[in-house]
Formats: sequence, C-alpha cells, structure tokens
Amino acid sequence: MEWTKKQIAPSLLACDFGNVEKQLKILESAGCEYLHLDVMDGIFVPNISFGQPLIKSIRKCTNMKFDTHLMIVDPIRYVDTFADCGSDMITIHIESCHNVRETLRAIRARGLKAGLSIKPKTPVDAVKPFVGEFDLVLVMSVEPGFGGQSFMPDSIPKVRQLAELRAWTQSEFLISIDGGIGEKNIVDVSLAGADLFVAGSSVLGKPDIAAAFTSLDGLANG
Repeated sequence: MEWTKKQIAPSLLACDFGNVEKQLKILESAGCEYLHLDVMDGIFVPNISFGQPLIKSIRKCTNMKFDTHLMIVDPIRYVDTFADCGSDMITIHIESCHNVRETLRAIRARGLKAGLSIKPKTPVDAVKPFVGEFDLVLVMSVEPGFGGQSFMPDSIPKVRQLAELRAWTQSEFLISIDGGIGEKNIVDVSLAGADLFVAGSSVLGKPDIAAAFTSLDGLANG
C-alpha cells in the first residue's frame, strides 16, 4: 500500500450522530484522510452499532477513506454490500470466521484493501499463514465491542512482532491499532511500528475536534 505518513483514523462510533456531517467536515478540513467505521452485530461482540445504510449516507458527506471494521460473524456474507456502500478498506476478525483466506480474497476481488484483526488474547502467530493475503493487520488494544476503554499496554509488543514479521517476510502490510489510543500512548505505539491509529474519544470526544486530531497526528509523526 502507498503510505507517505502515519495516519490517524477517528472512529465514527465516538461522534455526535446529531452533528455527524459537521464533525466529518471539521476532520477533513484538519487534514484527516481516514475514517474508522466499527460495525458490530451483537453476536461476535456484545454490542450493536450501525451498518450499510449509515455508511452509504455519510459517503456523500466526505472524501475520507472508509476503513470499515467488521466485528461480525461470518463476514464474507456482507463483503459485497459493504463494498457497495462506499468502503475503501474492509477488516475482518480472524476469530470470527472459518474461511479467513476466502474472505480476504473476496475483499480484494472487489478492489478494496483487506485487513485482518486480532483480539487482545490472539497471538501474532495466528496471522502468519495469511501473509500475502492482507494489506493491513489491526491489533485490538481493548476487548472489541465498546468505545472508551483503557489501552492495554500488552498490545505494544504485538505491534513490534508484526513489524518484525513484516520485515522478515519483506511485506508491505500496514499495522493498525485500535482501542484507548491517545496522547499518553501514541508515541510508544508509533515507535513500535504502527502506521494507522484508530482514535475515538481522544478525537471526536473532545471539545475541539480539529485540535485533538492535529495533536495526535503530530505525536504519531514526530
């Protein structure tokens, strides 16, 4: 994947849905290029968020790249519909399906970037058989399902392991991290090798969204 700098991907889950278009415009004006979309089914994770109709509607409001994170069971069923509603990247969980390789290939067949996510208790070794099939690995630094959780420091060694795997396999996949990312930990995570930082309440939960985004962006790329 072409990548010129480390990127912050604010999580839509943390936005004010009554003012979503306004907040997206603020982010875009601040230089934000990626938006993280957490799709939850209430089965794979104990929460329900939003789906294709919302993503399709906000696609009209912004040119940001949509990083769609499917926290759902058997995601291959919905690859086409999430591609059709405007996703640029689709990330699935290795724990959520038995046909990981087939699902990643289905995502790429639609011309999208394919991501593979691992929960906090899933080791990095789990993704090794699929190197070459994905464009991104997403490390969950909280248990998936709810926003506003505290960052798990144990995720930093996993980022380092993925950076080592990337170098060893001469791959170009991105390393993303999601959960509790903020000013207190983003520098350490960046130095460990992460490229894409999902930030919820630390951006969209702040009074000055643009300033919060700019601060994290500067720390990640400092």
